Amino acid sequence: MSIKQAVASDKSIVKTISEITISEIYPHYYPKGTVDFFLNYHNEENILKDIEMNRVFLCFDQSQKVIGTVTIKENEICRLFVLPAYQGMGYGTKMLDFAEKTIFNKYLNIVLDASLPAKKIYLKRGYKDISFNIIASSDNDFLCYDVMEKKK
Repeated sequence: MSIKQAVASDKSIVKTISEITISEIYPHYYPKGTVDFFLNYHNEENILKDIEMNRVFLCFDQSQKVIGTVTIKENEICRLFVLPAYQGMGYGTKMLDFAEKTIFNKYLNIVLDASLPAKKIYLKRGYKDISFNIIASSDNDFLCYDVMEKKK
């Protein structure tokens, strides 16, 4: 496994990983309006902006196939997705290890918005809830999520 910084030509790969993961995993946890919110939020424009700011990284398996992505914005971990076929194999853990190490090299704390599918993982890794948020989405649905923090 390896992790490399994404370049502009990788924006479609990042978008595809995000879309597949959200479309296959999130409907088990969120209503349709909230899933649509996530799909719209992780659009090509936002992804390209993050790539241009050197914030986006790709995870490759042993055969050099791209299977995941993570975005690091200063001390915040964002857009951490592993393709569903590769979940449960340790790739998400390795990307989270990478993101935490990168952030702790410059900052004393890490923050992230925890999706329902990932919250248990973050709790096991020492993250603590610092706030709870609700955002109205389409179809009269709501996105509920926790902001979590881990200190060095």
